[in-house]
Amino acid sequence: MNLSILTPDQELFSGEVTAVNVPGTKGPFQVLNNHAPIVSSLEKGEVVVKTSGGEEKFSIESGFIEVLNNNISILAQPVKEKS
Repeated sequence: MNLSILTPDQELFSGEVTAVNVPGTKGPFQVLNNHAPIVSSLEKGEVVVKTSGGEEKFSIESGFIEVLNNNISILAQPVKEKS
């Protein structure tokens, strides 16, 4: 599967993944290969990206996910760093 995670300022991730866990507004869910098409809103939490090389985590405030034909797009507002 191909994943792209975009914020208003930058691209956080782009590449092949084996699974993605997201904090859906109605509850967390996982996207695996050949997942049914879906568009969902996301709430504050962690997006966990699993690749053949390991795992990466991204903290988000909110966002949206679209899954279609093993292409996953996440548009997210990242958690602001406290200064």
